[in-house]
Amino acid sequence: MIVLKTSVRNFYAHKGRMTLSVVAVMLSVAFVCGTLVFTDTMTSTFDKLFGSTASDVTISAKKVDDAQATGKPDAVPAALQGKLLKVPGVAASYPDVTSQDVTVADARNDSISPSSGAPTIVSNWDPTETKAVTITSGHVPSAATDAVLDADTAKKHHLAIGDSLRVIAAPGDFDVTISGIATFKTTNPGAAVLYVDTATAQAKLLGDPHAYTGFGLTAAPGTSDDRLKQNVTAAIGHGYTVDTAAETKQKDKNDIGGFLDFMKYAMLGFAGISVLVGVFLIVNTFSMLVAQRTREIGLMRALGSSRKQVNRSVLIEAFLLGVTGSVLGVGGGVGLAIGLMNVMGKVGMKLDTSELTIKATTPIVGLVLGVVVTVLAAYIPSRRAGKISPMAALRDAGTPADARAGRIRAAIGVLICAAGGFALIAASQAAKASAGGGLLGLGVLLTLIGFVVVGPLLAGFIVRAVSAVVLRFFGPVGRLAERNALRNPRRTGATASALMIGLALVSGMSVVGSSMVASANDQLDKSVGADFILQIGSNGGQTFTPAVEKAVKSARGIQHFTDYTLVNAKLTLPSGKAVKADITAADASYAQDLRLDTVSGKLADAYGKDAMSVPEGFAKDNGVKLGDELTVALVGGSTAKLKVAAVTSDDTAIEHGTMFTDIDTARRLLPAGRMPGDFMMFAKAVDGKQDAAYASLKAAVKDYPQVQVRDQADYKKLIQSQVNQLLYMIYGLLGLAIIVAVLGVVNTLALSVVERTREIGLMRAIGMSRRQLRRMIRLESVVIALFGALVGLGLGLGWGSSAQQVLASQGLGILKVPWPTIISVFIGSAVVGLLAALLPAFRAARMNVLSAIATD
Repeated sequence: MIVLKTSVRNFYAHKGRMTLSVVAVMLSVAFVCGTLVFTDTMTSTFDKLFGSTASDVTISAKKVDDAQATGKPDAVPAALQGKLLKVPGVAASYPDVTSQDVTVADARNDSISPSSGAPTIVSNWDPTETKAVTITSGHVPSAATDAVLDADTAKKHHLAIGDSLRVIAAPGDFDVTISGIATFKTTNPGAAVLYVDTATAQAKLLGDPHAYTGFGLTAAPGTSDDRLKQNVTAAIGHGYTVDTAAETKQKDKNDIGGFLDFMKYAMLGFAGISVLVGVFLIVNTFSMLVAQRTREIGLMRALGSSRKQVNRSVLIEAFLLGVTGSVLGVGGGVGLAIGLMNVMGKVGMKLDTSELTIKATTPIVGLVLGVVVTVLAAYIPSRRAGKISPMAALRDAGTPADARAGRIRAAIGVLICAAGGFALIAASQAAKASAGGGLLGLGVLLTLIGFVVVGPLLAGFIVRAVSAVVLRFFGPVGRLAERNALRNPRRTGATASALMIGLALVSGMSVVGSSMVASANDQLDKSVGADFILQIGSNGGQTFTPAVEKAVKSARGIQHFTDYTLVNAKLTLPSGKAVKADITAADASYAQDLRLDTVSGKLADAYGKDAMSVPEGFAKDNGVKLGDELTVALVGGSTAKLKVAAVTSDDTAIEHGTMFTDIDTARRLLPAGRMPGDFMMFAKAVDGKQDAAYASLKAAVKDYPQVQVRDQADYKKLIQSQVNQLLYMIYGLLGLAIIVAVLGVVNTLALSVVERTREIGLMRAIGMSRRQLRRMIRLESVVIALFGALVGLGLGLGWGSSAQQVLASQGLGILKVPWPTIISVFIGSAVVGLLAALLPAFRAARMNVLSAIATD
C-alpha cells in the first residue's frame, strides 16, 4: 500500500515531465483504435447495404470459372419467369437486369462514375428496389427514356430532374432523361446508381430482350428462405445459382472483404510502427526520471525499501501513464475515425458518421495495448532503479554508466547488424524474387534491431562527425552542445533511434518508388514502339465497344491500329500436364508496337497461323521449348493445337510473363458473343504526323469519357503520378511515427534541462547569456536529429537498394536514388530538431540563476 501511495504521489509530482510520454501513448493507441473503428464502420455500412438489397431467394447464371470478359453480364432466359411463379412458396418473382460494366456521361460528356473506384451500376427498376431506396422527387421509370439517379451522385454532379444522361454499354449507347431522384435508406458507400425500365435494360445492357441477369423471389408467409431455395432448385434444376438472402449477403461481404482486410492490416502495420517509436520515448522518459531520482531512491533503499518495492514503484507509475494515455487514445481514435470517414467522403466513398461502429473490443484493445506497451517499456528502467544501492543517497543525481554492459551491448549490436547485412546481400543475389523477399524481410528486421542496439556506440562517432561540420562555426557554445549530446550516448542513441525508424522507411520506400518509375520509363523507351496507348479509364471490367472502336479508327494520320485483348484458356502441355493461362490476343502489328527480347524464335512468328509464344520462366518450369505444340482450349470456345513460335525473355517490366497469340486465332476459336472486346488499343502515327494524329485521336473519342488517349510522355506521367500517390499515402501513415519521434526529442531535451538545472545555473552565473544558452540547447537538438537522420537515411538506402535487386527479375532493373528527396528529408530533420528545442530552450533560459544553483 505504501508503494502504491508513493508511486501515485511521484506520478502526480512529475506529471509535467510525463506529459509528452502520455501524448505518445495517446497517439499510438488512437491510431490503432481509429483504424478499428473506421474499418468496423465500413464493414457495418456494407453489411446494412447488402442486407437491405438481398431478396429472400436470388437466381442468377451459374458462374463459369475464368469466363471470357465480354463486357456483358451473364444472363438467364426470360422464360424462366413462368416456372418460378409456379414454384410452391413463391409469393412474387421480380426479374433483375444489372450491369456494372458501363459508363454514364452527362450532357457535357463528363463521366459521373465515382473517382474512388466504386462501381457505376445501371439496373432495371422493380418493386424490390424500394427496400434499398426511396424516390424523394420525380417518379420511377415509366418510359424507355426515363431514368432514376441516386441522390448522392446527382448532388455531386449538379444533376436534376430533366437533365440528359448517356449510358455507354457493351451492346451500344443509349440516352435517358432523369425522371426521378432516389435516396438510399442506408448509407451508399460511393457507388453511382441509375435505374431504367426493364425493357430498356434488357435491350440496351444485355442486347437480348429475352434475357435477364437474374430473379429476386419473395417467399410466401410461412416459407423459410432455405425451404424456398430447395423448392426452386427442384423446379429449375442445378443449372443456375440459387442463393438465400443470407448467402447473397455473405457473397457480397466476401467480394469486398479482401479490400477491407488489406486496408485494416496495412493501417495497423503503420500503427505498430508508431507504437514501436513510442517505446523509445517511454524508455527514455523513465530512464531519465530514474537517473534524476537516484538520491531519492537511495534514501528509500536506506529506509528499508526492497529492490522489488522500488521496481514495483516505477512500474506502477508506468501503469498510471499507460492508463491515462490509453483512455485519451481511445477517445482520440474515435475522432481519428471520423476524420478518416470525412477524408473518404472527399474522394467519393461516402460513410455516414451517424453509423459509427464502436465494438466493445476496440476500447479494450486500446487500453490493453497502451498499458502493456508502456509497462514493458518501463521494465528496464525499473530494474535499473531496483539496483540502486542505499549509498546512492550520498551521491548527486545520476547513476554511473556500466562500461562493461555498454561494451557487451555494442558487441551484440554489431553482430546483429552484420547478420542483417549478410541477409540483405544474400537477398540481392537470390535467384528468385520469392526467396529474395524472405531474406530481404529478415535483413530489414535484423539491421533495424542491430542499429537500435548499437546506437550508443554510433552516437560517439557520428555526433562527433556531425559536430565537426555543423557546430564548428558556433565556438564554445557549439562545443558545449556536442558534449551534452555525447554525455549520455545511450540516451542520445535511443532518442535518435525513434527518428531513425521513420526516416529509414521513408527513404527506403522513396528508393523503391523512384526505381519503379525509372525502370518503367526505361522499358517504355526501349520496348514500346507505338506512339499512342488507348485505355478504358475508370472501370476495369469495361472493354472497347464497337461504337468506340469505330470512333477511334476514324482518326486521321494513323499508320496502323492494334487490337489487344485477353482470353482465358486451359493449356495441355506436351507432358500431359494441364494449366490455366491468360493469353494476350493481339494483331500482328503488336510485334512492332512492343519490342520484346526473345531467348528463342521471333515474336512476330507468334502471330502466325496457329502459333503462340510463352515466357521464359513458364518454358523452364514446364519443359516447353521452341517448336512444341500445346493444346489450347479457350474457355467457352473451341480447342486447337498452337505451335510455340517464340520464347520471350523474362528480363522486362512490360508484359512480364505474358503469352501471345494472334487475335484472329482467338476469334476463330470463340463463338460470336464470347469474344472479349479490346482492353487496350495501340496506334502508330504516320511518320512526321505525330502531333496531328494525337489531336485527331483526342477529337475522335471526345464523346467517350471512359477512353484515355496517351502518348509515351503521358504514360510516363501516369506512372509517376500512380507511384507518387502510393508514396504520399505511405508518407502520411508514417507521419504519425515521425511525430511521436519528434515528441521524443522534445521530451529528452526537456528532461535533460531539468537534470542539468544546477549546471545551467552555474553556466549562467559565470557569464553565459540567455541567448547562448538557448542556442546551445537548440544545437544539441539539431545534432541529435541529424544523427538519427543520417543513420535512418543510410539504413533506408540500403533497404531500398536491396529491394530493387530482389525485384530486378520482375522488371525493376534500374536503381534510382531520389537525391532531392533524401537531401530534403535531411535538411528537414535539422529543422525538426530546431523546432523541437524551442520550448525546452525557452524554459531553460527563463530559469532563475540563484534558484538553479541551489537545486540538488
